[in-house]
Amino acid sequence: MDHQNQELESKSRSSSFRRLSGVGSSRRHSFGLLSAQNDNDDDVIETESVSEAGDIGDRALNSSRASISGRSHFSLDNVVPIRGDDSFHAVIESQAEKNDEKEVPWLLEYVTCLLSLAVFGILGVLARYCLQKLFGPGVIGATSDQNYMYLDLPSNMVGSFLMGWLGVVFKGDISKVSNQLAIGLTTGFLGSLTTFSGWNQKMLDLSAEGEWPFAVLGIFIGFFLVAFSIIFGIETAKGFKGLLVRSNTRINSPGACVSDKSHYLVCFPLMLVIMLGLLWGIFGIFEVKEFRNGGAKPQLFLACLVGPFGVWIRFFLARLNGRGLGKNGALKWLPFGTLAANVLAACVMAALATLKKAVRTTNCETVASGVQFGLLGCLSTVSTFIAEFNAMRESKNTWRGYAYAATTFFISFILGTLIYSVPVWARGYD
Repeated sequence: MDHQNQELESKSRSSSFRRLSGVGSSRRHSFGLLSAQNDNDDDVIETESVSEAGDIGDRALNSSRASISGRSHFSLDNVVPIRGDDSFHAVIESQAEKNDEKEVPWLLEYVTCLLSLAVFGILGVLARYCLQKLFGPGVIGATSDQNYMYLDLPSNMVGSFLMGWLGVVFKGDISKVSNQLAIGLTTGFLGSLTTFSGWNQKMLDLSAEGEWPFAVLGIFIGFFLVAFSIIFGIETAKGFKGLLVRSNTRINSPGACVSDKSHYLVCFPLMLVIMLGLLWGIFGIFEVKEFRNGGAKPQLFLACLVGPFGVWIRFFLARLNGRGLGKNGALKWLPFGTLAANVLAACVMAALATLKKAVRTTNCETVASGVQFGLLGCLSTVSTFIAEFNAMRESKNTWRGYAYAATTFFISFILGTLIYSVPVWARGYD
């Protein structure tokens, strides 16, 4: 009898142990699944953020409107003053400013953004032209069409450096003042100051002439210089921002920068309309007068007239960044909008270069070169491209940055070779 009791007691303990083990195993499995899910969520968030590091197009306006509408959910009921009455009153005043903010009508906001892109895009074209002339053979002589130090290298480096300031470190602060201003400076000005299609075309010219070593060096050295430029820009901007923090200097909020928000909502787009009208009017008149003479002047005037259209196309394509392919969003880490803009501009640039070789007339040279420098120079971008590369380089998956850069260069150069170099070789164009 005692033996049977001991046997039953042993079975009971064994069963209890198995149940406890099962519970522990189930908990460990649940914690494991939860940890894996969190890791997967973090990876998805990082994947989308690095793809959207440079530009997300008009989705930036939608996200801004969502953040503004969400402010009304904030409540002061649970706010407790920590350091005297000043801190508490500052919180109250800040909340009052937010509640008093009027939501911008969607159409006005969108039109203002397009106007900002156009005006800053033209300014970017002019700045790129000035840097070409300054560093080109006529003045400093640091760049040339005949070697790997191509004419657009200085503008690409300067634009990438400024992208570290305006597009990475201080972009959030500028957006607090005006979201349209932030988009105009980064997507409009810096995107037009830099050009990927011009860079790719210069390498195609070298390869078509048999200067393959210079073409390869132009790609690698140029990429290294623009990558270093944005890193240098980010580090110097962080240092400057640190000085502002240590000196108790802060960037003013929109309420402090704009005394009357309603006037600002009307004056800013009105100012942009006037500026764009003046720029288009002046360059249009000059283009009509100088077109028949040919040369660099009518090409520049035409570039300023068509440049905004390139910026707008790139802005719309940027919606694809961070979206991925298909319903499941495959390859979300790859900025398809920027990739499409750069490859498309490089292909059309190569086609126009072939056209200029085939049709040797002054008018064809003027129109094709103006469209290349303006529309296609603004459609493609190095500043956004290198910002996305840098974000991927600093992420967990560093290889994605180099894969993205290699994909962009490979597709653009191969298609450009088929469109431009092959006809040049086949027909013996000079």
